[in-house]
Amino acid sequence: MNEITRSYLPMTETAFYILLTLQKVHYGYGIMQDVEKLTNGRIKLGAGTIYGSLSRMEKDQLIEVVGEENRRKSYTATKLGRELLQQEIARISELYHNAIQMEGNNNE
Repeated sequence: MNEITRSYLPMTETAFYILLTLQKVHYGYGIMQDVEKLTNGRIKLGAGTIYGSLSRMEKDQLIEVVGEENRRKSYTATKLGRELLQQEIARISELYHNAIQMEGNNNE
């Protein structure tokens, strides 16, 4: 596991939802809107949080700028970003399945 992978896994919810929304091209405000919608308003990313995260993720090559119009950058996940997202989804899935299994054992 390299340094970048170690620094992102397990992921924060912010990183997870940014990479999840960047499976298609988005700009910062669009990411904020999608995350709020996906989480039914539970997570509301502020501008400082989103742009700080985007900057770090771009530096770490998890995402890339694919366009810029009127100072508004559009981003998408890179191959590395998609791979890390899949690893995190697998980790969360394992957690979920283990929890369901343990609940079933507790009901016996």
